Order: sequence, then structure tokens, then C-alpha cells
Amino acid sequence: MSTSMQAYRASLLHFTGDPAFDEHATQWHGDGLLLVEDGKVKAAGDYSQLIASVPAGVEVQDYRGKIICPGFVDTHIHYPQTDIIGSPAPGLLPWLDNYTFPAERRFENPEHAAEVADFFLAELLRNGTTSAAVYCTVHPQSVDAFFDASHKRNLRMVAGKCLMDRNAPDFLRDTAESGVRESEELIKRWHNKGRQHYAITVRFAPTSTHEQMKLAGELAAQYPDAYIQTHVAENTDEVKWVKELYPDARSYLDVYDQYGLMRKRALYAHCIWLDDEDRARMAATHSAATICPTSNLFLGSGLFDFPNADKARVPLSLATDVGGGTSFSMLQTMNELYKVGRMGGTYLPAARMFYLATLGGARALQLEGTIGNFAPGCDADFVVLDPKATPILTRRSATTDSLEEQLFALAILGDDRAIAATYSAGRLAHQR
Repeated sequence: MSTSMQAYRASLLHFTGDPAFDEHATQWHGDGLLLVEDGKVKAAGDYSQLIASVPAGVEVQDYRGKIICPGFVDTHIHYPQTDIIGSPAPGLLPWLDNYTFPAERRFENPEHAAEVADFFLAELLRNGTTSAAVYCTVHPQSVDAFFDASHKRNLRMVAGKCLMDRNAPDFLRDTAESGVRESEELIKRWHNKGRQHYAITVRFAPTSTHEQMKLAGELAAQYPDAYIQTHVAENTDEVKWVKELYPDARSYLDVYDQYGLMRKRALYAHCIWLDDEDRARMAATHSAATICPTSNLFLGSGLFDFPNADKARVPLSLATDVGGGTSFSMLQTMNELYKVGRMGGTYLPAARMFYLATLGGARALQLEGTIGNFAPGCDADFVVLDPKATPILTRRSATTDSLEEQLFALAILGDDRAIAATYSAGRLAHQR
């Protein structure tokens, strides 16, 4: 009897909720079995209970000693900034002028865009990231190149063309009308094609005129299942600039709200300099905050306020924000997330950091039940973590006496070397 089932034996980790609010959210099977069929999760649980349901002839892939968890979901990253990661600058705005905008100019060349997209996706998979919300450039061809590369690999990705019709170099500007027209053409070409999803991408309020913001809001209303992604309240100089450009708005976030850009499937990067009214509005509209600790520290932007975000129950997720962010690794990003929390007086358990990198990201994308955990029917996007990937991890893992300690060691000491394998839709996409 032929079957398309695959079976993987390892310790299994996934979440049914946010451990900060649900003490039973962490699902752990020390000796677990993950069953996959036709690219979807069929079952996940204890090996002893599930092995009898594996058909004869199905080989069990033995990953004992390792941990299988859902693939990481990076909710804010810029693929055109791959080549400028680690570039020096005294702050956000000069970094954009000196590095980001010149690098993005090159994406008018489709061949360059395709080459970078290939490297970028390989780097995500090498770091265990199976889904991401990705910024392209102002050029439609940069979006086509990205989605073409992702679709060929059958990855679940969200991406969009930047809308920017002012306060940027001439070579990176569209117009209010052309930007939205091109975005709609890209939506029709790519949104929900296979596992691809389109995001209406206002780069940030300073680079869009009132007219472009208005048209972007109208496009979002026309395509309610498309995503929205932008930046908000990252840097104090930026917040001041927005106040000068939009003097009638109550706050930076309110600029987007006035144009109908706050709703489910809206992703707001950074969210550092918000007030209580902003946070309440994010929670009410189900707009998600994408926390970017490595870029916030690298550019000196500030520290995310966990207590007030949690008090308001803002949907939270984790993001690398490459290239202002300094690593493609979500494990390294957890390391910095923990430190950002400590500097703000918050202690983040490892379980919550892994939640933010998996189910938290899926919830931000409104894709719970599709990605982010091992519920039956979810895409079989998963990563195999090796607690013995390096000498220091091996030594530390040998002395851990709880799941929390083991996960914490991976979050603080782990990097791309801890990713033994990455699977996307049930297929091996990377192996170390």
C-alpha cells in the first residue's frame, strides 16, 4: 500500500496560545512523533501513542536528541537590504540616506533582484525561518523577482512594493496614482497564488503624501484579505518629523488610522514611541506590533514597552528587520529581545520568546490554523533544532534540568548553527 505520509521522531515543541496569558499554552512531547501527509500536519504527539498509526513501510526519520518546532515566522524584514546589513550610521534617518536608498536603486534591475531574492530566501531557510513579511523596493520588478523565487520553492511569504512618493531620492519615487495602480496589478498577479500573499506597503508616513495614503487606504478597503505593512514610532527624530508633516494627527499611529490602514492583517514595525491610546487602538483593530530588537538596539531607536503592550493586549510578534537588524537568525533575535526586556524591567521567559517567533507571528498574519503550530491541517513548516550544535551549547544543554532552561540556552547561545534542518510544506528545504 503506497502512502505519502512522513514521520519524524524527536522532542516536539509548539504552542496553542501565548504563555504569558495561558499557563497551558506550551505543548511539549519529550519523545514525540510528527506525522505529515501531503505537506500538511496529520498529527503530533507522544511517540508511544502515535507510532501504531504509522502505515507499514513508512520510515520514521529519527531526530532523537533534537527538538522539532514550527518554522519561525519573521514579521518584518527587507530583502533589498541584504547587502547592507551591518552598515555604520549614527541613526535611522542618515542610515536610510547613506546606505538603504542607494542599495534599493539597484533593484530596478530584475536580474539583480532575482539574485538577491535567491540568496535571501536561502538565508532565511538556513536560519529556520519558513515564513516572513517582506519589504521589496518601489520597483514592481523587485516584487515579481521575490515572489517568483518564493513560489518556485513553495514557501509561504508575504511581500509588497514600497509606496513612496516624497522625501526620497527621485530614483526611488513613484506617484500616488502609479504606486497604487502598480500595487493593485501585483495583488492580482500574486496574492494567494500558491502560498504567496500580497502586502500593501506604505514604507512609512514621511515618504507618502496625503494623496498616496488616501489611495492606499482605499486599496486596502477594496482588498480586505491583503496585508498592510509599514513602520511606526521607531525613532524620536522620525516621530518629530511625522508631527511636522501631519500636524492634524493625534499621534504618528493616528496618521495611518485616519486613512483606514489599521485592521486585521496590518503589521506595524517597531511601535516603540506609542502611548496608551495608540496601544488601545492597535488592540481594538487587531493591528499587530512587530518587535525588532536587533535593529532598535543597532540604530539606537529605543526599547519596546512590554508591560504596557501586554496591558492593552496588543498582538505581538518577533522580527529581524534585516538590514537595520543585524542577524537573519530568530534565535539571535530572541537573545536581543530578552535584553531589551531586561533593560525595560521585564523578564521574558524562553517559552514566550519561542511563541512570539512561531504562533505569535502566525497570529499577527491572521494565519493561525495554517502555520505556526502543529494543529492537524497546518502546513508542515518546521525546523529541527540541535541543542548540541556548538561546544558551549552541548555543555550547557547537558546541565539543563527543565524545558525552560533548555529553550533559554538555545535562545541565548543559539544561531544558524543550531538549525539542523528546515522543512517547508513537508519537504526538506535546508540541511546543515
